[in-house]
This record gives sequence, structure tokens and C-alpha cells, in this order.
Amino acid sequence: MTYLRLDKIQKSYENGQPVLKEFSLNLEKGQVVSLIGESGSGKSTLLRIVAGLENRNDGEVYLEGMRIANPKEKLVPGYDEIQLVYQDYHLYPNSSVEENIARPLLLYDKSYKEKRVKTLLKLLGLEKYKEKLPRQLSGGQQQKVAIGKALSLEPQVLLLDEPFSSLDTIQRRELISELREMFVALKVTVLFVTHDLDDALQMSNDLVLVQQGKLIQKGHPEEIFTKPKNLYAAKLFSHLNPLPGDQHCYIRPSDIQLYKSTGIPAKVKERQYLVHYNQLTIQLGTGEIWKVEDKKREFFPGQKIFLKWDAGKVIGPF
Repeated sequence: MTYLRLDKIQKSYENGQPVLKEFSLNLEKGQVVSLIGESGSGKSTLLRIVAGLENRNDGEVYLEGMRIANPKEKLVPGYDEIQLVYQDYHLYPNSSVEENIARPLLLYDKSYKEKRVKTLLKLLGLEKYKEKLPRQLSGGQQQKVAIGKALSLEPQVLLLDEPFSSLDTIQRRELISELREMFVALKVTVLFVTHDLDDALQMSNDLVLVQQGKLIQKGHPEEIFTKPKNLYAAKLFSHLNPLPGDQHCYIRPSDIQLYKSTGIPAKVKERQYLVHYNQLTIQLGTGEIWKVEDKKREFFPGQKIFLKWDAGKVIGPF
């Protein structure tokens, strides 16, 4: 049975501009799903609707068969079972780490509160920082506190709204790895919203792509990579080179083999050093400018180069 169900969610601004268009999605218990899309595609609005903090115009949200009401239908909007973590942390600046995590538990039994906070401090590796204020922590540590605060109520669903956008690459990578393991251990259902594909791939094995308020594709990353439903889905993973004579079909730079004497001729225009290969900007004889990956770092600007690719790797037509 589906654990969290979003059924044809629709949302429009007051001017009638649609934000979400018949958005449907099913999540199983304990599933971690990354929802990825460009800025303004309705991702954050969707999370607020799921959390019961934003009114929807149509459609329904169900958690284990329980209908999630619109804020206008409740005296106090939101649900303890569904917690939303924002990108700007929403911490109390003059409260310690321990106090921030404990804040949602003010009305709970003292012994339970102390035990729950102690458990979360240990899970998040924050024990030695428990007396510190948020401003004394790194960005990654502050985000851990925000997640600990959300987890204090033992929610069934955790919604993450671009929580790593203000962190540097190293902090993001380390934090995502820690959190992914923790979510699996806690068996909490997670919907992680981001516009960064690398973050999405590191967080989960299930992707949902959103474009202009519509769900355009969902599934395993490899499936979406090899069989994208549209041009937007294809471009999320890499640059695309339009095939000569057919602007609706494309080949990825990683799928092109480079040779010194046989294949389709081109000329190297630029060479850029990247971690795993040199990215070459080349010009075909037909005039098209392409990007290719020189994994052996053999070619230099001004050189002639020859290209081949497997027809089965062609993407499109779109």
C-alpha cells in the first residue's frame, strides 16, 4: 500500500498563473526520493502543500490513508507526522543546539524529551556541540541541528527544501552521506527537493523530475539518463551535441570516442582541464560546435580530431 500519496495536486497564484499541474506521486514507507527541477518549477510549493502549510486548489494528499487538510481547514496548520526542513535553517539564535532540538518537545514528558534529544545529538554527531549557539557552528552543523529539530517529534515523513544550497561542495558531500545513512537507519520517508543533480544522485536512487509544475519523469537515474522523456530531462545530466542534419537528435559528450585518424573530422578549438578528463570544444566540418571528453588528455587546440559513436547512444528525437 502506498504510504504517502499525492493525487492530482493543482495550485495557482492569485493571478491565475499555475504553479502545479495535476501533480501525482506515490512514496512507499522508508523511501528516500529526490525531486529535482529548475528554480520556479513549483518544488517548494509542493513541499508546503504536502506538509499541510499551503492551500492547494485541487487534488488531495494522503498519509497512510489519512487526508492532509489545507491550512484553511485547520485551526493550527501542519502535522507533527510531517516535518519540513528549510534551506535557511529556522533556528532560534539565542538557544543552544540542545535547546533548539528540544524546542518542539516543550509539552512532552521530561524523561522522554531528554532521552529523545540525547539520541538525536548522538545520531547527528552533535554531542560535543550541544551547548553552542547556532552562530558558533558551521553551515553543515547548523543544518544538522535543523534536521534534528524536525526529527525530534519522530515524524513519519521528512521534507527537505534545498537544505544544502548554502554549503560548500565538501560540506554538502559529507552531510548528504551522513544523512542518507541515518534516514535508512530510522526508516523515515524522505522527499528531498533540490535543483542540483549531483546532490540528488548522492541522496537517493529514485528521482522525480519537475518542469513548470508538472511531473515529467520518475525512476532510477540510469533509466532516466538512457531514456529521457524530453529535452529538459536529457539536459539535466549533461551537455548535448545536436547531430548534424537532425537538430532533434543528440549525442552526449561522454558517448563520443576520439581518434587521431578515422571517423568524422573536426578541429579542436578549446581545451579545459576537468577532474576526470579534458573537456574539448570542437568544430565539425559542417560548422557545429560540440563538447567532447578527452579522457586520455591527448588533444590540444588547433589539432585535427576524428569522432565516432554508437548509434544506440543517440538521444531523441524530441
